[in-house]
Amino acid sequence: VLVAEMKHLTLLALALTLIATICLGAKSPYQAVLTHSRIRGRPHGPNVCAMHNIQGTDKKYFTNCKQWYQRKICGKPAVISYECCPGYEKMPGEKGCPAALPLVDIYNTLGVAGASTTQMYTDRANLKEEIDGPGSVTFFAPSNTAWSALPHEILDALVSNVNIELLNALHYHMVDRRLTSEDLKHGSSFTSMYQDFDVHIHHYPNGIVTVNCARLIKTDQHATNGIVHVVDRVITAISNNVHSFIDTDDDLETLRTALAAAGMTTMLESEGQYTLFAPTNEAFEKIPPDTLNRILGDPVALRDLLNYHILKHMQCAESIVTGMPMETMQGTVLEVGCDGDHMTLNGKAIITKTDQLGTNGVIHYINELLIPDSAKTLLELMEGSTVTKAQQMFVDTGLGPLLSGSEALTLLAPQDDAFKGPMKKLMNNHLLKTQLSSKSLYHGQELDTLGGLKLRVFVYRNNLCIENACIAAHDKMGRFASMLTVDKVLTPPTGTIMDVLKADDRFSLLTGALQTAGMTELMNQQKLLTVFAPTNDAFNTIPRPELNRLLQKTGKEKEYRLLRFHMGDGMLVSGGVTSHTRMQPLLGERLEMGMRNYTVYVNRVPVVEADLMATNGVVHAVNAIIKPLRLSTTFANIYEKHIVLPLY
Repeated sequence: VLVAEMKHLTLLALALTLIATICLGAKSPYQAVLTHSRIRGRPHGPNVCAMHNIQGTDKKYFTNCKQWYQRKICGKPAVISYECCPGYEKMPGEKGCPAALPLVDIYNTLGVAGASTTQMYTDRANLKEEIDGPGSVTFFAPSNTAWSALPHEILDALVSNVNIELLNALHYHMVDRRLTSEDLKHGSSFTSMYQDFDVHIHHYPNGIVTVNCARLIKTDQHATNGIVHVVDRVITAISNNVHSFIDTDDDLETLRTALAAAGMTTMLESEGQYTLFAPTNEAFEKIPPDTLNRILGDPVALRDLLNYHILKHMQCAESIVTGMPMETMQGTVLEVGCDGDHMTLNGKAIITKTDQLGTNGVIHYINELLIPDSAKTLLELMEGSTVTKAQQMFVDTGLGPLLSGSEALTLLAPQDDAFKGPMKKLMNNHLLKTQLSSKSLYHGQELDTLGGLKLRVFVYRNNLCIENACIAAHDKMGRFASMLTVDKVLTPPTGTIMDVLKADDRFSLLTGALQTAGMTELMNQQKLLTVFAPTNDAFNTIPRPELNRLLQKTGKEKEYRLLRFHMGDGMLVSGGVTSHTRMQPLLGERLEMGMRNYTVYVNRVPVVEADLMATNGVVHAVNAIIKPLRLSTTFANIYEKHIVLPLY
């Protein structure tokens, strides 16, 4: 036994050591993705990596777990190919890539790595001696495709002056030390061999590594005198900050004016890692003049609008392979994604130019202005949402100017499918006298409306409700007011439970029964009740002789017990009912409720109309007498003895 225990402890210690080693030796994102690609390529032989290739293009990516199963890059189908992992090559007649590439100098490594055009230009610029001799250099080598993608006038200017322009351009792609992918940390900068200008590295969580926003497509190509990383574009030296870039581009004139008016010029001149989605003059011109002038004349709204276009970190276009929420300087998020070759914002391909680099960030041009909720009026919050019917109804009732004003309000906006008929007279009661968020609401709270009524707040495990209407979407916090989308049109109470029942002809028999049983006072008291109210149709299912006896004074006791079983202690609107909810009746063991296909059921009886609101509770109409589902012996005896109804 002792030997067995010792073996068990030894194995446990080894396991803990292995876990600690793995945790402490955490890989970079690139290495983690490379490892996953190796695992997926293992069935095809040693040192084989699985690659995702976007159909119809030559763009390839090492595969991560999510992409492996989705088989999509930027929303486009991707096919799996299998290639030798970096540093390995095939051998005739052998499976996989068993042979390590022979180490040669950087000049020859350029040819092996598929950067033969860069190799050719090093010859022309008399750089060969510098990269095939002693030393240690990192070369970010543009691929052949990268050179061919350069505008002809730029390429002609380089090759026509090889001893200065081309040599300088190549030197800017070189760093005077060996830098592996592990050394390329996110946000790091390294001094290039061209006039000490820095190159800027970003190593993203999805494993993509960029230098000056050019993606490393073949990484860690080791050489005897350094290392080569093949990149997908020719990079250029950066000397100006983001604001200097804006200051010199006439297409950003309106943005430049807005930044100055908001006092944000200094921020974009300071050190940082910003991403600016820069609206062009055209983008500003698309906004209705009244809206634009209101925002430009409101320093708070203007600052929010501009900060909504700025990310807190630098995001190059090539780092995006799927949609991701990213936090802005304004505090909310933008969905930054891609659709094929196009970078997208909030699902829209509005980015016209990408990766304009400054020393403190990157600029992407957009042709639509992004207006955050915090810069909008209530009427603007409602536009293009699921509350267009409510919007039209508020306008039709003459409340449009109020919704476009600067008064602190909270709008409870019913979704379009909540409207069943004319309800204009109720609109004032959908406006609260102060600006609130749903996070500030609590159970039992009372809210004052512009219509002069008080609305009650009910907090349930599954919902947050104001009277009969429950919050159905995230809050929209505008410049002065907020909008809470709700699932129903509010029907504030106008009387007690007894008043509600008396006002509805469907409950005439129930009203009489309550009066006969001496329960009128209970229906008018302040204590909150939930009443599952049998309609006349429900009572008419009882055989006529029994019904007559039940409704006479001689049946008062039976009637009293029957009715109390239809009343729950507390307030439960339909929005608070889950798939399985229990409530304690005033008589009996329990009422079991559920929600199926948007219908509330109580002890398997469907509620035909829910949420008839009262000042002291809520009424739910049922077309059948509710019977106990499972009875204790005591309650079964009482029910059978005192209530002359079939139980099943």
